[in-house]
Formats: sequence, C-alpha cells, structure tokens
Amino acid sequence: MLNSTSGIRSRATIAGHPIHPMLVPFPIAFLVGVLACDLVFWGNRDPFWARAAFWLVSAGLATAALAAIFGLVDFLLIRAVRAIGAAWIHLALNVSLVLLTAWNLLHRIGDPVAAVLPLGLILSAAVTLLLLASGWYGGELAYRFKVGSIDGASGDDPRHAMPHAG
Repeated sequence: MLNSTSGIRSRATIAGHPIHPMLVPFPIAFLVGVLACDLVFWGNRDPFWARAAFWLVSAGLATAALAAIFGLVDFLLIRAVRAIGAAWIHLALNVSLVLLTAWNLLHRIGDPVAAVLPLGLILSAAVTLLLLASGWYGGELAYRFKVGSIDGASGDDPRHAMPHAG
C-alpha cells in the first residue's frame, strides 16, 4: 500500500523525469484539435478544415502511439502500478481512444472532406470524451498514487525549488 508521501518512480525516464507525461500533451492537443476542426467544418463546409482535421488525426495517432509506449513500459514493468485499479481503467480508455483514432484516420484517408460528416465528427467527439476520462485517471495515477514521481522532490527541499520570478 502506498502512503501519501511515497511515490512510484517511472522506469522510462530522461535524467530522472518520466517520459510519458512529457509526451501526452501532444496527442491531447492534436486530437482535441480534430474535434475543433470538424465542428468548424460542420459550420462553414470549408474543405480547409477537413484537411486540417485529417493531418491532426494523423499527428494525434502517431504521438498517442509514442506516448503509449512509455506508459506501457511503466504499466508492464512496475507491479505496484498494475495493482492500481485506476491504471487499468486508464489503459483501457487509452486503448479505446487509439483504436477509435485509427478508425477515424482510416475513414478520412480516401476523401477527408466527405469523411467529416457525420462519422468523422462522431468519432472525434467520442475520442475527446475518452481523453477527458483518461486524463482524469491519469491525474489519479500521478497525483493520488504518485506514479512517475521524482523521489525527494518535495516542496520543502530547496534543491528542487523553482526559481521565483520577480
């Protein structure tokens, strides 16, 4: 059992910093951008937005796959992570959203403009909802269970303090 001050150090790090949380903002931004482009396309039917959504879903899938590799390393190599229910839910949500994103990309390849309505929009909205749920569980892992924490990095340790501006 974890106590509130201990943490679970990531196995996939750069200079002690976990890689997975460094990468997840990219697929989140790209995939939420797909929904935004789909909604704008729905409103004005300008093909630019359908093409932008195609490139965003492509980038979202590529960066999600990269982030998934590093998240999976910690999931598979750290028994304590696998013992946390939130980790299993986070994994299931992420697998689901990656599969939906792959479907969305395959659906858009032939004709990005015709693919938006209605299925592309439905898929991008579903992925965004899954991202919200997955982010909740990712936050649980990081902040409640301290998965990926950096040992000794408490706010009371001046070696880890951020410089104050002004």
